[in-house]
Amino acid sequence: MGVGLFGAAWRSSNLSDTFRYQELESWLERGIRELRWREGERLPSIRMLCGERGLSKATVQHALQRLEARGLVEARPKAGYFVCVRSSDLGQPLSRARIEAPRPVSVSDLLLDIMGRSAAFDLLPELRCGDLPPGVVALNRSIGRALRRPAQGSYQYYDEPAGDEGLRAQLALHLSRRGWRVGLDRLCITSGCQNALFLGLMASCSRGDVVAVESPGFYGVMQLIEQLELQVVEVPTGNDSGMDVDALEEVLKRWKVRACIVSPAFATPGGASMPESAKRRLLALADQYDLAVIEDDIYADTAFGPVPDPLKALDDNDRVILCSSFSKSLSRDLRLGWISGGRWHERILQLKLVTQLASSRSLQQGVAEFMADGGYASHLRRQRTGLRERRDQLIAMLSRWPGQVRVSVPRGGLAVWAELSASVDTLEVYPKALEQGVVITPGPLFSSSGQFRNCLRISFAHDWNGARRDALTSLPGLLGLENSNSG
Repeated sequence: MGVGLFGAAWRSSNLSDTFRYQELESWLERGIRELRWREGERLPSIRMLCGERGLSKATVQHALQRLEARGLVEARPKAGYFVCVRSSDLGQPLSRARIEAPRPVSVSDLLLDIMGRSAAFDLLPELRCGDLPPGVVALNRSIGRALRRPAQGSYQYYDEPAGDEGLRAQLALHLSRRGWRVGLDRLCITSGCQNALFLGLMASCSRGDVVAVESPGFYGVMQLIEQLELQVVEVPTGNDSGMDVDALEEVLKRWKVRACIVSPAFATPGGASMPESAKRRLLALADQYDLAVIEDDIYADTAFGPVPDPLKALDDNDRVILCSSFSKSLSRDLRLGWISGGRWHERILQLKLVTQLASSRSLQQGVAEFMADGGYASHLRRQRTGLRERRDQLIAMLSRWPGQVRVSVPRGGLAVWAELSASVDTLEVYPKALEQGVVITPGPLFSSSGQFRNCLRISFAHDWNGARRDALTSLPGLLGLENSNSG
């Protein structure tokens, strides 16, 4: 876009800088809405906007950051600000889940098959991921140094149940940058996020209790609910805004619910994010109905733009049990997570002692050193750029699929949620795809009630090389999309 158009489009103003950023924000938003800058295109640089309009750098940055917070633009390191790709370009809002009575859970054997193939986030798991990213190489070096460090006899002793103090200190610092200050005594190291969620459910629920979950939602939660002999009630999730709090309130009025598991930041399978107003209302409902809120925060660090504050940062009454790990942001092989248990924290420490005893001291020390040296922050910057590029590549390929395909466009996470023609049954397609060497993740895995048979979760965690592109291109034929005329 040439800078010469600025003068014609810009309305002169004598307003102070306090209001000039709003004027700039409105003008840029109008240009995006009117397709002056299309999805994926770069906006004028900060320098150009400052020079043409006589604005300070801080004023321009403030306007751009406000647009970014609203999901209209995204910052790319050393490249500038770009217009976000939006889900509306690929179809209508995705279908909502049904609200049904609480029920026990029975997890499909299909999940065991997918996990047995290491295919949770890869259409072609046999390819593996190629060379290690620089961040993981640096992490391995830090862990190696910790293993070689003189142990002074500590190798004969268990770590304390809460975990290594140095790692907890680094996690507390990391979380403080996201708007939540936490003391070391309120953090406990776990064996991954799944273990943290398990401890949170064990501490807050008893056999037969009802747990509210997102729908579609994380299949790992369904496994835990089944093992603990709890019941589940599914709450519809919006494509962009996460758990529908109106629907949750309806559920709470109808049934006695003991806990609610929610992923406010880039929830799987579609990457939805809860706005702050919904977070605050969720916490108000938790107080009103005496709920434990278990926050699965595992995808937050994959954010393409500003990392959202955790729900826990708004928790004034210690009702939120925050759970997370490094598995999505750093390495699936690094089985280290953490939990902050709110009013159930002491119980959680006891349960960790019973179920796990202790965590690896050397592994924790290596990760703490990696974080303290800036390795984790550097890795996240590179990873976010790669994930965003692969998301855009995936959406571009899906936009060329025949028929009506509705796709989420997340601003973080590792996957999109694709809703296909109602005539498609992804469970029936699963074995056919396997014959071609392709492993799909059918929609019903993300529900306890068999919903979403015409949906798929498709990950962009790995590079779209020739083989993966070919695998994705083969799917419309296997799914019967080429011959489908229904919406």
